Amino acid sequence: MVDTPAAPAHDGRQHTLGAPLVVLDGVNKHFGQLHVLQDVDLTVHRGEVVVVIGPSGSGKSTLCRTINRLETIDSGTIAIDGVPLPAEGKQLARLRADVGMVFQSFNLFAHKTVLENVTLGQIKAKGVPRAEARDVAMSLLERVGVANQADKLPAQLSGGQQQRVAIARALAMKPKVMLFDEPTSALDPEMINEVLDVMVSLAREGMTMVVVTHEMGFARKAAHRVVFMDAGRIVEEETPENFFTAPKSDRARDFLSKILTH
Repeated sequence: MVDTPAAPAHDGRQHTLGAPLVVLDGVNKHFGQLHVLQDVDLTVHRGEVVVVIGPSGSGKSTLCRTINRLETIDSGTIAIDGVPLPAEGKQLARLRADVGMVFQSFNLFAHKTVLENVTLGQIKAKGVPRAEARDVAMSLLERVGVANQADKLPAQLSGGQQQRVAIARALAMKPKVMLFDEPTSALDPEMINEVLDVMVSLAREGMTMVVVTHEMGFARKAAHRVVFMDAGRIVEEETPENFFTAPKSDRARDFLSKILTH
């Protein structure tokens, strides 16, 4: 029996993480001549919140997108809950249902209501009866604070409301892990916290999360582990406290000196 690492709980106490849920082993990815992921090894445990940070172009979003195969990889392996990521077809569709994804640009269906956006995947991909899907959707919309917007189209909502609908839509599939690719970068500053508050509550409820973000406050508050990337490599992995107070690498120190003084 392998001991799983202890990580700081969100109230400062230690708690033990679950078994490995997402495992990347020796992952490489090129875009033409650009080597965007270089021999990346990363294990995310069940119930863990991993925040991936780094400068623009460091490979953070590409890393996130490989976990549900929105980006293919050139070499290495990725497994979700012990199952290697399938190349295509129904197996991939099934696995993607286990991996929720929230994008920076919301990606809601513009001509469907908020309620329809959250029920559609349940009905089409999981065969959930329409009435049950509606109950699940309304419960989740309530949870993220937009139940009163259920009959509106996405364009009638603020950016923060749209992103909370996108989170509800991902949660409706009952995923094993949630991926967030810079979920607040397209939002006006006053809308950022309403999305981050939902994400913090998910973290506290034990949702396994991989979050690519520039929001250092969220990393400090909700992460068990901060992964710092630069030039396609993972340079450093630390608890938030250790990373923000005593980064080990010169590159991380330089990065933090630039972003934390603004």
